[in-house]
Amino acid sequence: MFLTISTTGDRTNPATDLGFLLHKHPENPFSADLSYGTAHVLYPEADAGRCTAALLLEVDAVALVRRGRGKGRGGAPDAALAQYVNDRPYAASSLLAVALSGVFSSAMRGVCRTRPELPGRPLPLRIEIPALPARGGPALVGRLFEPLGWTVTADPVALDPEFPEWGDSRYVRLVLEADTLTLAQALRHLYVLLPVLDDAKHYWVSSDEVDKLLRAGEGWLPGHPEQKLITSRYLTRRWSLTRQALERLELVRLAEADDSDVEEIDNAVGEETEAEERPTPLAVRRREAIITALGASGASRVLDLGCGQGQLVQELLRNPAFTEIVGVDVSMRALTIASRRLKLDRMGERQAARVKLLQGSLSYTDKRLKGYDAAVLSEVIEHLDLPRLPALEYAVFGAARPRTVLVTTPNVEYNVRWESLPAGHVRHGDHRFEWTREEFRAWAAEVAERHGYEVEFVPVGPEDPEVGPPTQMAVFVTGDKAVTGSKAATGDKAVTGDKKEAKAA
Repeated sequence: MFLTISTTGDRTNPATDLGFLLHKHPENPFSADLSYGTAHVLYPEADAGRCTAALLLEVDAVALVRRGRGKGRGGAPDAALAQYVNDRPYAASSLLAVALSGVFSSAMRGVCRTRPELPGRPLPLRIEIPALPARGGPALVGRLFEPLGWTVTADPVALDPEFPEWGDSRYVRLVLEADTLTLAQALRHLYVLLPVLDDAKHYWVSSDEVDKLLRAGEGWLPGHPEQKLITSRYLTRRWSLTRQALERLELVRLAEADDSDVEEIDNAVGEETEAEERPTPLAVRRREAIITALGASGASRVLDLGCGQGQLVQELLRNPAFTEIVGVDVSMRALTIASRRLKLDRMGERQAARVKLLQGSLSYTDKRLKGYDAAVLSEVIEHLDLPRLPALEYAVFGAARPRTVLVTTPNVEYNVRWESLPAGHVRHGDHRFEWTREEFRAWAAEVAERHGYEVEFVPVGPEDPEVGPPTQMAVFVTGDKAVTGSKAATGDKAVTGDKKEAKAA
């Protein structure tokens, strides 16, 4: 089985730069022994105008069986004869995907020490695979690759050209073309989607496959329209792993949502303000309200759960009262952006000791999050499906159990005040729900009662006498008294637990 990767160039940007990106010199053929055969990299053509690299994988079917890897769909052993007589040596499959990650590992990570400027540069790419199993046919091939920016040609391969009446086989000849993608992006697309189209893997799928999928799918899988199909097939329909991956992808979509886009929607009401008075963005007001509430609580060690690209962490660092700040997010891409925003690599030792960025899912308990003074869930809960909220609730209020928890979420009643937001639409495409003030308060009161907190509600943004504020914030506090610093403004307090029963008596 083999595939080719081609690109074009000129004297300024020669096509042979492909050799630097792949870490394989065009004049030196490369071979590597794998557990199931041998991989070769060679260049049929290599000049400034056009360069083509070919990955040829020679599969040893006997070695594959002897090493206990002769697996069919879902990891079930094939029939005895089928272990030796099959399409593995000829058709692209998970074998080729694994070879890609092994032979081109640096290129897939976007690393090129010799020419560090190259990995981030989009290339005119053409990838050709002569024989690709496609369970779902050419239509599915298009649905998988086209949303990623590829122009797709998937020609069905006839069962036998001599007998056209037999129809087409399950194989296609695939050609992918794009000029807006980097080589690293292209390789990660192939790594995930080749086994998805084959709908089988040649090795046993264990729990670490979830991490492999999320790493290779970073930046494109969370928003892919066929996300569920890709995840299920990649994990060979193992439901427990698929569910785990989908739950983590839910939070990835949140982390990768651009905060500035939310601010644009949040500030649609600004059109009604006088031209010379530029309104303060709602996202800025939200962060100010959070910092005020944290200061009133006396917290010094703070968790920003679902920190995204680090806007709130950055603001907290500017206040010396917060001695330890931990940002938690499931997306490594978001954490990388946060690290750049905070300039962690250039931060002084004393300042760097105050901040930490951790990867983690809020749907699972995490021992690293215990013992903190306060936790913030800013615009997080509405990005989860409602059935997932109890898991987040327990992870934060039951397991981590900080003394203070701040939760902000949109007030759906306020949406009618924004002419730019169509009726019936939520403020962001990834929102799974938006609550009224009554719904949010009912949820918060139940959470507080279950976990021994008291809760107060604070408006964020301009408060409308009819529909309330654009953002609503709940401040959960353990102990005898909940203090937010904004009680005078709201005059609104919910008492839960034993104190609630005592007041009722």
